[in-house]
Amino acid sequence: MKQIPPTLSVSLFLLLGPFFSECRGAPSDSPRKVDFYVSADGSDDWSGSLPESNAQGTDGPFATLARARDAVRQLTRNSADAEVVVLVRKGFYRLSETVVFGPGDSGKGGFAVIYAAYPHESPVFSSGREIKGWKRVPTTPPGLPKEARGKVWVAEAPEIGGAAWRFCTLYDAKGMLPRARSVGFIPRKDGGRNTLHFPQGRLRNWPNLEDVEIVVRPLHAWIVNILPLASVDEKAQIARTAIPATYAMNRLRFLRETPSCWVENVLEALDAPGEWVLNTQEGKVYLWPRGEGAPEGVMAPRLRELIRVEGGIDKKGPKDIPVRNLRFRGLAFMHGECYRLTEDDAGLQHDWDMYDRDNALFRLRGAENCVIEDCHFAHSGGGAIRVDLHGQENRISGNHIEYIGATGILLCGYGPGTKDVNRRNVITNNHIHHTGRVYSHSPGIFIWQSGENRVANNLIHHTPYTALIVSGCMARFFARADTRELARTIRWHEVGAGPRRKTPQQVRPFLHTHDNLIEYNEIHHAMEQLGDGNGIYVRGAGAGNVIRRNYIHHLVAPTRMQSAIRTDGGQRDTLIAENVIYKCASQGIKLKLNNRAENNIIADLILKQASYRACAGG
Repeated sequence: MKQIPPTLSVSLFLLLGPFFSECRGAPSDSPRKVDFYVSADGSDDWSGSLPESNAQGTDGPFATLARARDAVRQLTRNSADAEVVVLVRKGFYRLSETVVFGPGDSGKGGFAVIYAAYPHESPVFSSGREIKGWKRVPTTPPGLPKEARGKVWVAEAPEIGGAAWRFCTLYDAKGMLPRARSVGFIPRKDGGRNTLHFPQGRLRNWPNLEDVEIVVRPLHAWIVNILPLASVDEKAQIARTAIPATYAMNRLRFLRETPSCWVENVLEALDAPGEWVLNTQEGKVYLWPRGEGAPEGVMAPRLRELIRVEGGIDKKGPKDIPVRNLRFRGLAFMHGECYRLTEDDAGLQHDWDMYDRDNALFRLRGAENCVIEDCHFAHSGGGAIRVDLHGQENRISGNHIEYIGATGILLCGYGPGTKDVNRRNVITNNHIHHTGRVYSHSPGIFIWQSGENRVANNLIHHTPYTALIVSGCMARFFARADTRELARTIRWHEVGAGPRRKTPQQVRPFLHTHDNLIEYNEIHHAMEQLGDGNGIYVRGAGAGNVIRRNYIHHLVAPTRMQSAIRTDGGQRDTLIAENVIYKCASQGIKLKLNNRAENNIIADLILKQASYRACAGG
């Protein structure tokens, strides 16, 4: 690889010095006192006051985080305001239900309640349930590819309430196992949001059709939908989905010869090591293991959320009661389930994520002055961290987020209206990579209807699509019917009566993604799969956002239409200053309207078309 020129190296040092001087993930000071302990070898019948069980086995640490939470609740109710510390010993903590912290679990008098890993230990929380009893498939199931014969194992699918449990992710010791996926194809014309016209032989009316899903990039290259099938007419070559796609399911507009549809979870597609299929009619799981011999340690997830900090949310009203002063440090969270679209979902821009949904391992929903630091989020089907609706002055710092199905960190405030209570949060020093393992449009960091935040010193890399998104709502969605994307998030009781069709000036007071500071972040190897995306993207947000002194480099995948930094339709009053852009494909900075780019360094672009320029207006 070509070395960075000396003049550029000097500029990098001058501009990005604070980035390198503030190290990511630096360990926090250890707590000075401990009130309770949790251990995988403990008991919820014990006092929790000892780090290990005593010789007689009559007392020692608690066994669960939920029991420690209840003990803290009782302690803070009956004692003077003070810091409370719970230390969690190493081990694997298997959760069968989400651990929820409410307003009664808040730290009192400005003091924090701290849940932290025991020094130099790494406790892991997981919702994975091991699948056992694997047997080699004795006969060849109909449709199984020739290359898989004799290599596939089968086990009874776990049950909930007497019925086979429908899960969409599966894990072994190495991480997420790929679900069987067919060869891609290009849809025929005249498709709709619920209707797919497929080429001959690509889909079948499978007996367990309710298990089969279509993965589709509808119309554009910037979104992926995963949709359950409702019916398949093999003769007419028409399939209907139970949930509508974001856009009509037709040939891609800009990549017309690129396959944009796949079928998942059918035996006909199980043709490589690691792939698996769930058949809930049979109550069976089929797996071609990654290694030799019978599968070991294979787990299906039970939960989408492992931890939820939830205040008293008055979703229609003006005021919430937040949880305050909780701090989580040094814990690991893994093996969460992915999220599937429902009929009543409200989508953010382009359905890149959903509004107020339980699709992340750790969720703050109505929280102030809470901290998630030095934690590890990995190998999960959904997102890592969400801050939903009411979220103020929270800090997400020093976390390592890797190999997850959706978004790394999402700040998601209330929809367009007058209620503006998601702001002044800090996202700093996080290392985020390999997001979007299930939903490949998912960014590393996503800011939506949330303002006055500082996003700084984060390292984001190897994302299938955009690395960092700052977004709100475009004016045209106020005139739309009850569509999933954005229109359903609008708070009409606050916006007021009058014509739905509004100008950008009329909409601006309801846009809360304003005055965010995005600085000293490093982004590389974004845009690895999808098209028409960016390193940093801003659209439909409010005024006063500043993107400065970031280092964006090596956006080098051969995808069409990408920029290091881009302001898109309707975006105004954004400052892009003193960034370094190096070795990126297509465009350095792309601007629209009155946004400003000042004193940026753009070097060694990899031009894909003669019309592309380092800084393109539009």
